[in-house]
Amino acid sequence: MIFKKSGPPEWLLVCLGNYGKQYENTRHNIGFMAAERLIDKRDLRCNRLRFRALTEVIEFGGVNVLLMMPQTYMNLSGEAVGEAARFYKIPADHVIVISDDISLPLGKLRVRGSGSAGGHNGLKNIIAHLGTDAFPRVKVGVGAPEHDIVDWVIGPFTANERKVIDGVLDRALGAAECIITDGVLTAQNRFNG
Repeated sequence: MIFKKSGPPEWLLVCLGNYGKQYENTRHNIGFMAAERLIDKRDLRCNRLRFRALTEVIEFGGVNVLLMMPQTYMNLSGEAVGEAARFYKIPADHVIVISDDISLPLGKLRVRGSGSAGGHNGLKNIIAHLGTDAFPRVKVGVGAPEHDIVDWVIGPFTANERKVIDGVLDRALGAAECIITDGVLTAQNRFNG
């Protein structure tokens, strides 16, 4: 059993996706998949609806972290993130976002400390609501679109793709934890490439 340290969360771990059965196992839901992996591995719950997100304060990387799965749909994720960050007075550099990335090959990770949304509407909305792009993110490659981008990202993984993704979820969580414990540069050196 994981016991929380006393006190409020010091970090946000935002795992992006769309809620609803029709979006399960889709490329856009890689963040939700990572959160579900963490929940299952640590026998946690993340079912408290707060800040328009499913949330739970957990111990992660030796500190209290608010695990968030925004329930606003992807394009409005920043509403939930901004609200939680303001409430807990968490600076942007302590907001870690796990999301999909169509510019990366399937299963490849890229840790970044800041940067543009790169066409990702969830990240774009978070940037707008935090007022900065200077927040760390763990991008998980879902491969380049074979057809329309929207259909691609809300389309399901094939069985073979899902095997690759299952293998990378723990690495994505490890990268997020490394950002907390050792900083973005160390996480980039350890997990990029």
